[in-house]
Amino acid sequence: MQLYDFKEIQERVILVGVQTDIGDDVEASLDELQELAETAGAETAAKVIQNREAVHPGTYIGKGKIQEVKNLLTALDANGIICDDELSPSQLNNLERELECKVMDRTLLILDIFAGRAVTSEGKIQVELAQLRYRSARLVGLRDSLSRLGGGIGTRGPGEKKLETDRRLIRTRISALKAELVQVEKHRELIRGSRSKGRLKTAAIVGYTNAGKSTLLNTLTGAGVQAEDKLFATLDPTTRVMDLDDGQQILLTDTVGFIRKLPHHLVEAFKSTLEEAKYADYIIHVVDASNPRAETQMQVVYETLKELGVSGKKIITLLNKQDLVPDSELRDLRADYTVKCSARTGRGLCELRELLSRLLAESQIYIEELYAYKEAGKIQMIREYGQLLSEEYREDGIFVQAKIPAEFFVNVMPRG
Repeated sequence: MQLYDFKEIQERVILVGVQTDIGDDVEASLDELQELAETAGAETAAKVIQNREAVHPGTYIGKGKIQEVKNLLTALDANGIICDDELSPSQLNNLERELECKVMDRTLLILDIFAGRAVTSEGKIQVELAQLRYRSARLVGLRDSLSRLGGGIGTRGPGEKKLETDRRLIRTRISALKAELVQVEKHRELIRGSRSKGRLKTAAIVGYTNAGKSTLLNTLTGAGVQAEDKLFATLDPTTRVMDLDDGQQILLTDTVGFIRKLPHHLVEAFKSTLEEAKYADYIIHVVDASNPRAETQMQVVYETLKELGVSGKKIITLLNKQDLVPDSELRDLRADYTVKCSARTGRGLCELRELLSRLLAESQIYIEELYAYKEAGKIQMIREYGQLLSEEYREDGIFVQAKIPAEFFVNVMPRG
């Protein structure tokens, strides 16, 4: 399987959003859309917001606003627009016909970024599957726009070469990708199973995109994961063992960053990856405390976790990037624990380590037991899965003091 590369072109785009409710923060959403566009290699020429009771069912924006956008395209030498919501096939085709330019939506933009970030085989499968699901319903309109511009946003990944096939071949390709993904998911389940047998607790690092998750993993474990000041710098989950100061260990798993209006196609395609949070024992929610919209981003993360069925977990909220806002304050944090830190400088991470040690200790049982010498193998198990605090070799056996996971208790109890 391969993803087709296309020659990059510099695109100048106009961002378009619709505000249907006075409480909608469309300006903030368009600011984020601009970051996404820049990440995809496009330059934002202008932003246009229309206030409407509802999105126009046929063209997303009204006739007057379409004319305004058309005039801006000419005046600003822009060659496309990006709408802040996912467009229906009819909206996409109608807008392209009216504006005579390339029309994209937020979903296509995010899919395009993911296509450029996919590195592993699993990531590439997930991205291509999401792209083909999205494009299959928009095949005709996309073919027209791609033939006009010949590259740029929306052409990475499967690309125009695959879009020139008919719907039957696309459905066949989707079926093949699903089958590949099933095998990948089985492999991931085996890995999760081996982790659970190892008795190490797992903490999933989640958060809004570009909050500092990969930087945190690198600082705590030396994982060497790519960490950039970009949206969706990393896609593939990475798991590393973290050694705590008291000798305990915990597995940390970095996950895909969340974002508002996360495309349904991506949630479905990346479900096995995103579900790392579902199977973790703890959630470490990394928040960019320097972002003025941090609380809104936090809400997006909570809603995404809920959509994935993640509930009943202890949540550690890390107010990250404190080196940028030393006096940052966030209220109404819906988390069990809160730590202020800077993953980049290491500030506050000692407190995180102590908190993780304390949480692990809460799930352990303290034992004082005398083991016959023939049961010395159980002491080795305690070393591997718990904390051996002391051992004393006596005439009648080995006396130990230790902390062990509660679910492991029955396996180390002396017989009779």
